Amino acid sequence: MVVNLNLKAGEKVRVKSKREILATLDEQGTVDKLPFMPEMLQYCGREFMVYKRAEKTCDTIEKTGARRVMHAVHLEDVRCDGSAHGECGARCLMYWKEAWLERPASGIASITSDRTEENPSSGSFGVFTEAQLLTTTTRPSEEGSVGGEVYRCQITDLRSFSTPMSSWDIRQYIRDLQCGNVGLGSVLSALIFRLYQRVMKLPGLRVWCWIYDTFQKLRGGVPFPYRTGRLGGKTPSDKLDLQPGELVQIKSHEEIFDTLDEHNRNRGLLFDAEQVPYCGKTAKVLCRVEKIINERTGQMMKLPNDCLILDGVYCRAHYSSDRLFCPRSIYSYWREVWLKRVTPKREAAL
Repeated sequence: MVVNLNLKAGEKVRVKSKREILATLDEQGTVDKLPFMPEMLQYCGREFMVYKRAEKTCDTIEKTGARRVMHAVHLEDVRCDGSAHGECGARCLMYWKEAWLERPASGIASITSDRTEENPSSGSFGVFTEAQLLTTTTRPSEEGSVGGEVYRCQITDLRSFSTPMSSWDIRQYIRDLQCGNVGLGSVLSALIFRLYQRVMKLPGLRVWCWIYDTFQKLRGGVPFPYRTGRLGGKTPSDKLDLQPGELVQIKSHEEIFDTLDEHNRNRGLLFDAEQVPYCGKTAKVLCRVEKIINERTGQMMKLPNDCLILDGVYCRAHYSSDRLFCPRSIYSYWREVWLKRVTPKREAAL
């Protein structure tokens, strides 16, 4: 089933009714292999802004880079709450097939369909129920595997509903501009950064880094994001016991790199280049993350150390050449040792 509304970032849409959406699903609860998850039912009948068009995604399962996605969008602030998936705390931005949406102005979708007839007896359309939808959230574990329940969600199935795409395919950046995902300034900025990275391969890496950082400091920009941590052994920790709603300041770039090993990890957690632009900024703690679904295996993982998500602090995919401008906006994970509690002004005055 192909539905093409050609939606763009910033457009208002209405999520179709439960009955209409369930009628689009095949026996696996998918459209074009993209699962419709039970967590999405609460949004049926409501209006939202299109956050970004899901023209592509990053492969966080096999780490192969960018992958092409067709006829799907992300909606503004509509993230998975994990309620049907073991209370997974990743809070992923969900994918919405255009078949599940309509423009509210007319209530009529511009539809191009590759099927000529619905056949309820086939079980592919019109007979899927909410109860059946709940059964699609898990799958049988592989023979001989060790562990608990194996979950299935949009992200575990990501490679099924997407196709490989080369980072050199210039068409993806044209589509990013056309659909409003990014502006021309962002594209030019990314191009300049890539060119400078090539220059930095010449002798004198420290000099090139110094030139970059000096220029960025003068213009109030982000320092060079690709550096290597300084610690060779055990990495430090801190216990702030931060809670949702508390205001924190993210430590400086230099302070954080003093807590990382040579693989840019602190007790196993990677500090990514996409986190560097947030250094020195303040943000609210959104939640503490205690468990997430392993995207490769589908099994729930309990996180052994402190891990926090900050409100509005997510990957913007500006520095990773193999997944440039990926619209997934994955929340960054933060250690408490990378943060400082901000004392409210009224308390500081006492």
